[in-house]
Amino acid sequence: MEDFAAIDKHTADKKHVSKRITQYCYVDSPIGKLMLAGCVQGLRMISFPTGPQIKDPLDGWTLTPSCFPQTQHELCAYFDGHLQEFKAPIFLEGTHFQKQVWAALLNVPYGECASYGDIAKAIDNPGSARAVGGANNANPIPIIVPCHRIIGANKSLTGFGGGLNTKKALLSHEAKYAVFPDRLL
Repeated sequence: MEDFAAIDKHTADKKHVSKRITQYCYVDSPIGKLMLAGCVQGLRMISFPTGPQIKDPLDGWTLTPSCFPQTQHELCAYFDGHLQEFKAPIFLEGTHFQKQVWAALLNVPYGECASYGDIAKAIDNPGSARAVGGANNANPIPIIVPCHRIIGANKSLTGFGGGLNTKKALLSHEAKYAVFPDRLL
């Protein structure tokens, strides 16, 4: 499991990051127009165009089409099947437990799935599968922090902020482009 020092490689320096979102932009994708939002130092949120957790820009946010250029480029490469690991700076704010879960999500390989129980075990808290589900639901940067790869213990698709159809589309997309060295062609 990635520890907090390792998750910082994915997270902008917290001392220099505004505590509020100041800018946003949209990126077209096969699952619809994604809203990216954050501050100059890094991405803080991705919002889907559908599903139970749609977020709209707030007063005070500035539409800046050129913001987050690395993230925009990487998302396009991801959806084109050319990128499996994101490097763009992100800023994750949450409780200690949420950050543990999000760090563990970053370790679920592209094209693979894990259960809430698997994540609970990965953070050395095996009885916390329900709480892992809550932290997964609170993930502000889906796709990059791959909460869509988390499924029920019985392999069923479970809730997702972008809706189950979006989750299914993301998992199908990754399955199409994933390379498994031990898979026979």
